[in-house]
Amino acid sequence: MRRLSPQIATLVLGVLAAALAVFTGVYSVRVYHGEDAADQRAKATQSARQMGVNLMTISASSAQKDLDRIVAGTTGNLKNKLSSQSKTLLGTLSQTQAKSTVSQVEAGVVSMDGDSAEVMVSLNGTVTNPKVKDGAPRAYRYLMELSRVGDRWLVSDLEVVP
Repeated sequence: MRRLSPQIATLVLGVLAAALAVFTGVYSVRVYHGEDAADQRAKATQSARQMGVNLMTISASSAQKDLDRIVAGTTGNLKNKLSSQSKTLLGTLSQTQAKSTVSQVEAGVVSMDGDSAEVMVSLNGTVTNPKVKDGAPRAYRYLMELSRVGDRWLVSDLEVVP
């Protein structure tokens, strides 16, 4: 029976150690990216969910504050559009004396790719005004496009879905 020389044994152990180090590094990177993707998915979903709540939690008595909160969660063309239409939106709220509240919110990612996501948000709530004092139930569904800006997910477009 032949014995391995100490040099060959050292070489084999060195190769095995290097292979183990490479495997550990690759595996760690994959785990990190998987956790990061899940974390970003959760953040995008939460941002869209919060935007849905913000859109449905408005009142004539706090209209400017409510609108500021909505605009703060947007970016790009949507932010510009809301900002340019703010006087009209505030006037409508003042005229109707409407108030809406949310009772149920659900949100789920439709698609996600890097720094963009598409999230569906479903909300149930109640809208009141001087003519409908007891409130009228309302259900809304929004399809929101989000963009990651720094460490935040902001709504870049939205549409009401029937």
